Amino acid sequence: MKRDHSKLICDIGELTALFTDAANLDTLLQNIVDMAALHMAADVCSVYLFEEQSRELVLKATHGLLPGSVGQVRLRVGEGLTGTAFSELRAVCEGDAARHPGYRFFPGIGEEQYCSFLAVPILRGRNSIGVMTLQSVRKNYFSPDDINVFRAITSQLATVIEMARLLLSLGRTPESAAATATDAAGLKFVKGLVGAEGFALGESLVVTPLSLDDFGDSDFRDDLTAEDLHRAVVAAEKELMEMQLAVEKKLQDVSSFIFSAQILMLKDQGMLGAMESLISQGRTPPEAVRQVVGQYVARFDRMSNEYVREKRYDVMDVGRRILQHLAGHQDGGGHHAAKVVIIRELLPSDVLKLSLQNVAGVVLLSGGVTSHVAVLSRSLNIPLVIADESRLLALPNGTRIMLDGSQGNIFIDPDDEVVQKFREKEELRANVAQVRAKMLDQTRTRDGVRVTLLANINLLGDIAIARDFKAEGIGLYRTEFPFMVRSTFPTEEEQYLIYRRLVEGMKGREITFRTLDIGGDKMLSYYDYSKEANPFLGLRSIRFSLRHREIFVQQLRAILRAGFDSGVRIMFPMISSLDEFEAARTVVRECLAALKAEGKPHQSHPVIGMMVELPSVLEVIDELAVQAEFFSVGTNDLIQYMLAVDRTNEKVADLYLPHHPAVLRSLKRVAEAALRHGRDLSVCGDMAHDPRYVPFLVGIGVRKFSLDARYLAKVQACITALDTREAEAFAAGLLRGATLGETARAMECFPAAGEQQ
Repeated sequence: MKRDHSKLICDIGELTALFTDAANLDTLLQNIVDMAALHMAADVCSVYLFEEQSRELVLKATHGLLPGSVGQVRLRVGEGLTGTAFSELRAVCEGDAARHPGYRFFPGIGEEQYCSFLAVPILRGRNSIGVMTLQSVRKNYFSPDDINVFRAITSQLATVIEMARLLLSLGRTPESAAATATDAAGLKFVKGLVGAEGFALGESLVVTPLSLDDFGDSDFRDDLTAEDLHRAVVAAEKELMEMQLAVEKKLQDVSSFIFSAQILMLKDQGMLGAMESLISQGRTPPEAVRQVVGQYVARFDRMSNEYVREKRYDVMDVGRRILQHLAGHQDGGGHHAAKVVIIRELLPSDVLKLSLQNVAGVVLLSGGVTSHVAVLSRSLNIPLVIADESRLLALPNGTRIMLDGSQGNIFIDPDDEVVQKFREKEELRANVAQVRAKMLDQTRTRDGVRVTLLANINLLGDIAIARDFKAEGIGLYRTEFPFMVRSTFPTEEEQYLIYRRLVEGMKGREITFRTLDIGGDKMLSYYDYSKEANPFLGLRSIRFSLRHREIFVQQLRAILRAGFDSGVRIMFPMISSLDEFEAARTVVRECLAALKAEGKPHQSHPVIGMMVELPSVLEVIDELAVQAEFFSVGTNDLIQYMLAVDRTNEKVADLYLPHHPAVLRSLKRVAEAALRHGRDLSVCGDMAHDPRYVPFLVGIGVRKFSLDARYLAKVQACITALDTREAEAFAAGLLRGATLGETARAMECFPAAGEQQ
């Protein structure tokens, strides 16, 4: 029987309604099993959750079994098919379950008539928090497609289930903290680093750790009641729902569930009941909100898991929103609109929220220009300047701020003449239509040598910009973004939907998928990395994928399936040896064999290559060139590891030097190896869009550049003005330099074509 899987996976609105209609965990779980059974046309759907105290799986909700079995059926870890799915972190599917030696029969709950059985663990990262099961009277009813779809469902629901359970278990003991600010008097100009280009002019909004003391007693009416509290909660919930739907509409490839934790908190009867109890004892609604939220924050602070501790910010956000509505403010989170936000730290999910709130720009006090927060800001067109100046946090809100994102300059309360000058400059820079009109379909040097310009893609929204600027394909799709902005690992089906839209959006053009590149400065909030003294040298990129093969396999299968009708290039990041490359390629071949056996449409002959980012590969570059079908040089990491400079650390930013002789000679060595073995070579790091280095790269033989779409016009102008013979002579001169001074002087002698752009 053919079942409609697309509706179940894609109807996010229906799932969202499930969450917001759930007044407590039991109701939530019952709604889930009812909906899943309906969509899957199954006779039974059940949810078992793991109880830490008893170390057992307990039946918490069921559609199809006797209602009295809820809370009564218990399984040890590894017991029965359900316990096996939980302990081994894998789906268990049986066409005739009763004949399986591991089947555990429970008399009196009405399951003896069911033959087919499917159990899928509910995973939070790599930890199982429960199991969802399906049963049918028909034998061999569940298919491999059903397993994949059910994995997608459990992935979406894991966050909500875990958060609801945490809310039920939270205790008391509020904590308070005081913050101090350095005096900002006399601060007029700050020089920072360019995180994302653009111009912003607006009033400052200093975002400090959330505090419920932002509202004083005078902000509230004296006659507020419990009914006013209920109205404020309803208004806050509506506000969050609208934001959640807006994220989904704006960014199709990121999860709209970034607000689900706050929505669940607003529905939590324990939290609201505690507030109501305090009001009945004579406390005012604002006092009740502050006290209960303080208790919850303190409980989260005591959690050992870092991911859980971060939920204190969700609790604070909920409290602030309730107080805001109690005070009669109706703009909700919209107070960020058209403001220049000044903030100490940002997560990728925070960038999404700021984009949704239409901020004018962001001043960030930590991080690096190559961090993923900066990259994401570029995709979302949020001007970002990174500045190590703590006095900015002491600026009064409402101070006029101007960001010059092209230079990294921050002007505090600038005069009208300065503002007018930069407005004129921005108008010229922002005339995208004129720039696009000048773009050529193909890029050639002045003497006719063909150079291919590709786009780096972070989000699906980048595709339209890449096409507008006539990118000839995608040289780097950063697959980690759908991982970073979610609250758990996306499933194969979720990734497939994203990758398929990417393939369809760039139909007929080259697309290179870089496999998951996390670690270092690209951390997943929901994965427990344990303590790493040096995360840039730790479990990151291809090391993470090979260590966690189940995650790697899901991603590779999704890529191969998405590219079934087009050319697909798979690129492994952070390869350090020939052995590592061969190990990763073996996993691809295993995925190809499995997809063929399952009869799933897929790309059967993907082109497989690697990033050149580590100095270790330089000594085996010829051997790698025999095995890898293409190279892509990630100059950001290559420079970082070559020079032992943390590229996100502003304290050593002046030592991060692309013109270091060792870097330049390494690039030349890679280019020569690619040429000797007839291998495709591209450069996708920041050097690829810097007019100072484009002539050198062309001069050593690079004929493919992959860069953010906004830089395509500038780089094309630079290349069309170049003569390859002049570029080769320039490169040879640079390579003769043995000191930083010599290479810097050699660069000054060459006219940076295209700089006038």
